[in-house]
Amino acid sequence: MLALVADGPHGAEVLLTRRSLEMRNHRGEVSFPGGRLDPGESYMEAALREAHEEVGLHPSAVEVVGLLHPIGTWVSRSWIVPIVARLRAPLPVVPELRGLTNEVDRVLWVPLHDLTRPGTFREEWWQTALGARPIYFFELDDETVWGVTARLLYQLLRVAHDLAADDDEFDDDEFDDEAEKPPAL
Repeated sequence: MLALVADGPHGAEVLLTRRSLEMRNHRGEVSFPGGRLDPGESYMEAALREAHEEVGLHPSAVEVVGLLHPIGTWVSRSWIVPIVARLRAPLPVVPELRGLTNEVDRVLWVPLHDLTRPGTFREEWWQTALGARPIYFFELDDETVWGVTARLLYQLLRVAHDLAADDDEFDDDEFDDEAEKPPAL
């Protein structure tokens, strides 16, 4: 999964996509570019490959700057390793990024300050098989970002605002088996 940040006309912006309504899982949801690892691929290689396949982002256009805390999902039992990168040139991207597969309906550049406007973020507590869990939501002008994507955006904002240094919140224990967690990048 690629969390790509770029210098935009209104400050830092993050790249998101809306998944196609034709998808079997998570249809119509806002997400980061990304997907499953191909055999022999690193998490970074997979994130860059998926972003290129999904929206036409050439790997040479980005500089990988680090990782966010990996997150396990309890619904799809996925382990997500968020690769953080920055676009080497300011927006707009030339050529313009667009959905290149049937997985992507829309490409969005969202200013980080839009995610911090009053009334944009909310948290609900949902009962799950693992007990009560916080579910995050970002209500944008024309999209709702929620679930894992919202958790990753929340984490990205905490890092961007230097609030995550002593954060225990992201020591995710959603997988009981340590063998399921990825090796270091």
